[in-house]
Amino acid sequence: MGPYSSTYISTAATTTPKSARGVLRRILITEAAAGAITVYDNTAASGTILAAFKASTAEGNYEFNVRFGTGLTIVTAAASKVTVIWE
Repeated sequence: MGPYSSTYISTAATTTPKSARGVLRRILITEAAAGAITVYDNTAASGTILAAFKASTAEGNYEFNVRFGTGLTIVTAAASKVTVIWE
């Protein structure tokens, strides 16, 4: 277990922190989400959704500890301050 990796996202973007299988540990939203945030088990913005946050989701530490098989892609629909912890 550990060490974990992290990816910080602060703009509207499609971000693929990992292009292989792994584990999504947690998502930290450090400023109320400005837009929707969708997390996929894929190397693109499609396929199996691991998590979805609506716009204006409150700041917080959201635990997942779920495996992904293909990759990890996060789509932020607007500028939100998000840190994704994964391995």
